[in-house]
Amino acid sequence: MARRRVALYVQHLLGIGHLRRAAALARALDAAGAEVLVLSGGHPVAGIDFGGARLHQLPPAATADSDFSGLLDEAGRPVDDAWRARRRDELLRAVAAFRPGIIVIEMFPFGRRPFRFELLPLLDWAVVQSPRPLVATSVRDILVDKGKPGRAEEIAAMVRRYFDLVLVHGAQEMVPFERTFPAASAIADRLHYTGYIADLPDVRPGDRSRGEVLVSAGGGAVGAPLLEAALKARPLSRLKDRRWRLIAGQNLPPADFARLAAAVAGDPGIVLERHRTDFTQLLAQCHVSLSQGGYNTVMEILSLKTPAVLVPFADGAESEQSLRARILAERQAVDCLDPASLTPAALAAALDRRAALGGPAFTIAVDGARRAAALLLERDGA
Repeated sequence: MARRRVALYVQHLLGIGHLRRAAALARALDAAGAEVLVLSGGHPVAGIDFGGARLHQLPPAATADSDFSGLLDEAGRPVDDAWRARRRDELLRAVAAFRPGIIVIEMFPFGRRPFRFELLPLLDWAVVQSPRPLVATSVRDILVDKGKPGRAEEIAAMVRRYFDLVLVHGAQEMVPFERTFPAASAIADRLHYTGYIADLPDVRPGDRSRGEVLVSAGGGAVGAPLLEAALKARPLSRLKDRRWRLIAGQNLPPADFARLAAAVAGDPGIVLERHRTDFTQLLAQCHVSLSQGGYNTVMEILSLKTPAVLVPFADGAESEQSLRARILAERQAVDCLDPASLTPAALAAALDRRAALGGPAFTIAVDGARRAAALLLERDGA
């Protein structure tokens, strides 16, 4: 029997969380016997494991700033219509040559609206194929509220027109999808909660009593304020004599990294690094973690029961990380600080408190990639 073919589209812009989730899903599909083509539209990221999936790198796009005010091409220039046409045509050619039985589009139409120029043509292509491929969207548990009247209804109509499945990588009992998508009832027949996705390689439990303070900024593009706040909080913390490890992220601007490096130069108690391939192992054995509230890091924190303080990214209209952090703080799983009123003393106190309290007391299902893969292949075979 021929392997079922799955085309998986992902576009990361500011951080790398979308790409890591897509990679986990690609590995799960590959492990389940599918032939997978990942179509990635962001800048390449070292160390991302796609398993046996094949990667097709589209001409990369990035966001111009943290407000997502515009798109930049691979040379850092604003994209134009000619660039859009070239990328659309490359995407359609790659998918048509692969001839997938399943198409998974990460986030759209719940996000990634600037990429309608290529995604609507892709969906229109899928509709007229015979046999028509199964079409799914893969979306995290919490959406960003842009406050646009009628937008939720517009998205629901697009789902009903084009999509067979909406895979929500979360749990209804933790965050019902309707909490951030008010038109959820209109697509209830397509909605499926997969459980959360955590990228957890084999990790060894460590002695947290001897662990370090682990400060991480995800992809790093907007991580400089958190890293700088950690350095100011350190002298005020009861944990100041432990090693503090700062992982800046591959996308932290070089000038910001150079400024941090100068600030910690000569201090043997601080380690500053761009990236660690064993980050999950570090998270499993640290004394306490300080990070933003991104999906992937939070799922790893909960899975590993790591004592953690979250300072969610909340610039512009971003609300996703703040809501996730508040929900977990209400459950006393983490400490949460508002970045708008962050002070070194408050951060030091939160780290001391959470280190003393320990990690989350409850567990969550984090096999969402495997469950999503099973659902896709089951529906495709129905």
